[in-house]
Amino acid sequence: MSQPASAPPSPAEIDSRALRQALGQFATGIAVVTAIDPHGQPVGLTVNSFAAVSLAPALVLWCLDNRSHNLAAFQAASHHAINILAREQEDLSTRFATWPVDRFAGLEWTAAAGGAPVLANCCAHFVVANETAHLSGDHTLFIGRVEQFAHTSDRDPLIFHAGQYRYLAEKL
Repeated sequence: MSQPASAPPSPAEIDSRALRQALGQFATGIAVVTAIDPHGQPVGLTVNSFAAVSLAPALVLWCLDNRSHNLAAFQAASHHAINILAREQEDLSTRFATWPVDRFAGLEWTAAAGGAPVLANCCAHFVVANETAHLSGDHTLFIGRVEQFAHTSDRDPLIFHAGQYRYLAEKL
């Protein structure tokens, strides 16, 4: 005979640090999401919350903390570029995760639709129209309609797991 399910813990009862460590057991790639703010300046940040939503239509999503100083810029942007970092781009991950710093100083990039900066030498990039944004908990989920993408098979991705950068092992 099965036991009745216990009531879920209240948000105050969940240890957020322990939850973060448990979530960190899911290995992810690392992306830098970029856009142009209402003043014409490039903005960007490092994320590991990127996922495919749909192939038809082609939709992807990424998440941004509601406390981010870049939230309004990303909400206002017509397009975003999601740049999937390569193994040798750990420095870009750190640069775009650090504040305050001019994240684009001396950086090679090209403007895509809506001016969204596409970074050089990434594994892949997706240029997306800012389709919808959903407030959910302490983050906003951005869903973008893919308008352009490119990838290369000659670069390994940069991986993040358990709070550390990781790399793919040689193929068996």
